[in-house]
Amino acid sequence: MPAPLLFVLSGLTQYVGAALAVGLFAVLPAATVAWLRIAVSALVLVAWLRPWRVPALRDRRHLAVTAGFGVVLATMNVAFYVAIEHLPLGTAVALEFAGPVAVAAVTGRGWRDRVAIAVAAVGVVLLAGVSLDTGPGAVTGLVAIGVSALCWAGYILLGRRVARSGAPGASGLAVAMTVGALVFAPFLAGTAAPVLQDARLALLVVAIAVCSSVVPYALEQVVLRRVSAATFAVLLALLPATAAVVGALTLQQWPHGIEVVGLVLVSGAIALAAGTSAGAAAGTDDGPDGAPDVLPPPGTP
Repeated sequence: MPAPLLFVLSGLTQYVGAALAVGLFAVLPAATVAWLRIAVSALVLVAWLRPWRVPALRDRRHLAVTAGFGVVLATMNVAFYVAIEHLPLGTAVALEFAGPVAVAAVTGRGWRDRVAIAVAAVGVVLLAGVSLDTGPGAVTGLVAIGVSALCWAGYILLGRRVARSGAPGASGLAVAMTVGALVFAPFLAGTAAPVLQDARLALLVVAIAVCSSVVPYALEQVVLRRVSAATFAVLLALLPATAAVVGALTLQQWPHGIEVVGLVLVSGAIALAAGTSAGAAAGTDDGPDGAPDVLPPPGTP
């Protein structure tokens, strides 16, 4: 299945999870909802995959990278949920995209990567409906989304190493989510008490975890094995584009004006990134540690 289609499936499940999460914000703090997502996802993945049986995850170096990935992943989620408590969602999405932009700019190997991420960034801003009227708590929101953007960059770089570490499937993801959940447990577990007292809330949390974390992050691990970090960063622009398409098909919220321009720009960026990815795949054969087994030509960054 092509990487862009996997991203579309990832986006669809994430938006179902986001729709379910809206009902929890009146009962639980946003940061607690984010932590519950990670904690329940960790339980599901560990029970399903039993990662302790995977030899690659017993290596200390791989385990350290996986643990770091888990902390970054959990921080990204918690920071983003805090941000959208104080910022319009469109503004938060566009600002957070600075993380993938930085990754593509630094790791890109040619003009295609850099042009693609610039075009994708403009498209995301147009699609997200950025609003400068942030209201009270704007400073908190801006700091939180800055942290989330930084962590998103780390998620791409560390996630690719975890995906290519030799651990099968999403076993590394299971360990990473477990570490992330444990790190934030002392700060947020105490505020999750209402979930333990209400079976409906508990089922809702499980559904949110599966739709918003287990399925999309597992799909992204598949994509991270196939493409470069720069191409992955560009493909992330498909998430807000998918949201716009889903809104049009299910809610008759058809894009107009600059939103259509945004969709066209994101599509063009994906086409450029696909060209880069195909060229890289033809010229290199990456080993399990993410390092190319075939050296790039002289002068290639």
